[in-house]
Amino acid sequence: MSPQPPIGGLELLGTDGWRRDMAGTRRHGGGRGRPTLEEVAARAGVGRGTVSRVINGSPRVSDRTRTAVEQAVAELGYVPNRVARALAANRADAVALVIPEPETRLFAEPYFSDIIRGVGAELAETDLQLLLTLIRTPKERQRLADYLSAHRVDGVLLVSVHADDPLPDLLEQIEMPAVLSGRRSAHESVPYVDSDNTGGAQSAVEHLIGRGRSTVATITGPLDMYVAQCRLAGYRAAVRAAGREVDPELVAAADFTEEGGRRAMRRLLDQRPDVDGVFAASDVMAAGARQVLRENGRRVPDDVALVGFEDSAVARHMDPPLTSVRQGTEEMGRAMVRVLLEEIEGPSDRTSKRPQLVLPTQLVRRASS
Repeated sequence: MSPQPPIGGLELLGTDGWRRDMAGTRRHGGGRGRPTLEEVAARAGVGRGTVSRVINGSPRVSDRTRTAVEQAVAELGYVPNRVARALAANRADAVALVIPEPETRLFAEPYFSDIIRGVGAELAETDLQLLLTLIRTPKERQRLADYLSAHRVDGVLLVSVHADDPLPDLLEQIEMPAVLSGRRSAHESVPYVDSDNTGGAQSAVEHLIGRGRSTVATITGPLDMYVAQCRLAGYRAAVRAAGREVDPELVAAADFTEEGGRRAMRRLLDQRPDVDGVFAASDVMAAGARQVLRENGRRVPDDVALVGFEDSAVARHMDPPLTSVRQGTEEMGRAMVRVLLEEIEGPSDRTSKRPQLVLPTQLVRRASS
């Protein structure tokens, strides 16, 4: 019998196909003694098919009969067998949230928790189960590909997409409804929800230049990710708009982690000790840069003004509080679910224009700049 997860909960989907709760416990079928559809029918004095129609929201039932069935359901504590209902409708009643990153990033970076919070909140209004899976190795990727190819979920939300990630193409090939958080390139074919990364980065650097900073550097994300490329493009646009040349020594690539921010900041100080402004492409990297600046006796913002991106809890709790570009990560998660539900319920014509949303950003000024 297929695993029977609790309605509305968040579970980890292991690459072996088992569903686990957040404590890591494997779930199996429900316990014995649960009320059956036949018992509900007997209590309500109707046939089994009538009970099924009521549970599935069919309009072909009188109000009196519907009330009797609903009362029997309440009295017996009957819980519909979601697996049976899904099979009958050729549906899995579940969507997968796939994050191709290790646990260290999932639990260390507010971006992922905010996405999960938004996704969970939006799905709470439905009867769909949310399955969370991480991909850390090629073997796990293949296991997930096999799981998805069997259509054991109704749709996929894919977060943290790298340019060479084969999953989006696989999802298209198997005609699995999917929505990406971000894009692989400017020509993305899969539906996505993104932020105005270029515009947000440009506003951050324009702010630093407007504050009188003459040597403004940037710490980028991994440049095999389109989000990092866009934020770098915004930096370059602001520098050129100010009539300055883009100096390669003022660009340090990192990986959206705190340690990456530390390494990049050390490299910038070695190459350009006169740096007086830094735009970090994430708040977490800005936190790493802030540590290195302090270790080197550089005051923020007196000696070096600092700006991040995301406006996460990290930004608000830094000392001094970090100026950051707000991108509404939780709303991105909610929007991804709305787009995915449209894809699941909508026509399967893949030749029509796919949903592509770009949400606005806003610079939030704080003491670090």
